[in-house]
Amino acid sequence: MPFTPKLAHAKTSIFSIMSALAHKHNAINLSQGFPNFKSDQSLINGVSRAMNSGYNQYAPMAGIIELRTAISQKFERLYNSSYHPETEITVTAGATQAIFTIISTFIKPNDEVIIFKPAYDCYEPAVEVNGGKVIAIALEAPRYRINWQTVKNSINANTKMIIINTPHNPSGTVMSKADMVKVQTLTSGTDIIVLSDEVYEHMIFDGEQHQSVCLFPELKQRSFITASFGKTFHNTGWKVGYCCAPAELMDAYRNIHQFIVFSVHHPTQKALANYLAKPDHYLKISDFYQQKRDRFLELIEPSRFKYTPSQGTYYQVLDFSEITQEYDVDFAKRLTITNGIAAIPLSVFNDNNQDDSVLRFCFAKTDETLKSAADILNII
Repeated sequence: MPFTPKLAHAKTSIFSIMSALAHKHNAINLSQGFPNFKSDQSLINGVSRAMNSGYNQYAPMAGIIELRTAISQKFERLYNSSYHPETEITVTAGATQAIFTIISTFIKPNDEVIIFKPAYDCYEPAVEVNGGKVIAIALEAPRYRINWQTVKNSINANTKMIIINTPHNPSGTVMSKADMVKVQTLTSGTDIIVLSDEVYEHMIFDGEQHQSVCLFPELKQRSFITASFGKTFHNTGWKVGYCCAPAELMDAYRNIHQFIVFSVHHPTQKALANYLAKPDHYLKISDFYQQKRDRFLELIEPSRFKYTPSQGTYYQVLDFSEITQEYDVDFAKRLTITNGIAAIPLSVFNDNNQDDSVLRFCFAKTDETLKSAADILNII
């Protein structure tokens, strides 16, 4: 029987390809974005206690109120900005689910969504599966900055959403206050929704401040924030995140959320609510990962790779243009198969596979792993 599935053109994710290649060739895997060290034992113990205390049935659809309250308090502490725990915060099955649900809630056939490339690879398929049209705007390498005149020229009556990501995956750059003011100005007086992917908010370096959309009052009124406990607390496999938005937007979001997920793992929510009660658990994350970044860059100093230190996330982009003129995907595969180290080529995130001769390396690894990785990179 003939059939035509949605996203029939979709290819296997580069993360799956490179991780499988790394596994096959026993390579050091600095490709996929997950730590190879364990989460805080007290947080793990908290999940076990919650299970043993009977929190094993469905949680409320929007998430347990203790966790939503703790999230609200975090926003007040960090940004002096409030989200009401009952009506403006929803716990999600990771940030990717939140992103998909936000797009599904608001994007209809032929609606246009502005996405900045290179972009995390879940944005575009979610737009397409809902019949929307992606308007791709290239970030300007090597600093991966946004050309705001191009954005202004791209906005029209069909523009329904702009997706931003800061700190940015895969480039490791951050948006400035001036950038956020531009987003606020360009969307003022429109019905454009801003989806702000802020999953790396606690990984920002060198004294910079995270410019969340909630810091800009007019922008906040049209924006969703998506966040990830998995990224923050080194347990990506738990797949727990959340999103925040003004009540009117969140009410529309929950109409869809309830039929996609309904609720998220109950005992993990209990443990996270207790864990967030100690702000140091998230306030120290930036220092922790800046030390990882600095250690990695110190270790690869003898190499022929060029770089600008990552401003945020736990990724470092390395320029290999002085090493080879190979297509970045080919070079990444050769590194994995021949040299025993896996990274992510950025061209797969770009429109038209634009190749800037760079690879993304994840430094959320033990010092031993980083040292072993550097020993390889330094002789390439």
